[in-house]
Amino acid sequence: MKIRQDRLAINPLQWVASADGWIDPTLAPPLDQQLTVIRDAGITSLHSAVPGDLTARAYAEKLAEYGISPAPGYIPVRLTDDATERQTFRDTAARVAAQHAELGVPTVFLAMGMAKDAERVARPAVGHLAEQGRLERVRDLLAEIAGIIRAEGITPAFHPHVGTWAETELEARFVLDTVDSSLLAFGPDMGHLAWAGADPAQLVRDYADRVASVHIKDLDLGLAAQAREAGWDYRKTVLAGLWSEPGHGNADIEGFIGALPDDFDGWLIIEVDRGARPTPDESVRLCGEWAARQA
Repeated sequence: MKIRQDRLAINPLQWVASADGWIDPTLAPPLDQQLTVIRDAGITSLHSAVPGDLTARAYAEKLAEYGISPAPGYIPVRLTDDATERQTFRDTAARVAAQHAELGVPTVFLAMGMAKDAERVARPAVGHLAEQGRLERVRDLLAEIAGIIRAEGITPAFHPHVGTWAETELEARFVLDTVDSSLLAFGPDMGHLAWAGADPAQLVRDYADRVASVHIKDLDLGLAAQAREAGWDYRKTVLAGLWSEPGHGNADIEGFIGALPDDFDGWLIIEVDRGARPTPDESVRLCGEWAARQA
């Protein structure tokens, strides 16, 4: 499958990877600095994340100054019995979806979120403490938030993620099989699925008509298996060198992309949760080199 360069984007998590193996958005350099590096790397689309001090229009104008277009962003939600917190998730979903509509981006990724003290962060990628009743609550929450996103004219794409209550292949299939495709699309992350022992390409083939956009990740599959067997926690696995720039690990990126339908017109978003290179800037440049080879 030939990849459209205007559908290759980046979510530059390299800049926000913290020393303890987590993600800290406060570490991000100024937006102009990020856009300069991304532009110079030859990448022309960026995961959408409108800063609090900008409107969606001003954000789009800023990206355009660097020849960059907005790509699908990300909405995480968590199970909670706190009515106020749950309403915050609803409000955030509506706001981010409305921003996507204004940006002209038709899809947003929808995932269960993580917390540092969560049970599955302590024991990730193996379906720890799996329980059908909880999984049904997860399904219901995702369906509810998907409806809010749909109301703004945006397609929500379910995004299984290690460390959350929707991480394994069985859990991904349950959500997709029990939420109507007219409500919830599929936005697989090949790295997180592979970390949890799934076959990402087979999932793409099985739900080909629902794949809206995808995340491209490379990783050390042997390390992922070792970590699952040894019971390493999320951050220990990441700090051990799980992730790498595309083409520098041993994940089957070509097979994953090849499984996409011939008429696929969504985005492929490169993510390196923690770069293997000396600096985040160099990691982004290597992502750009990989993207250029896909033309």
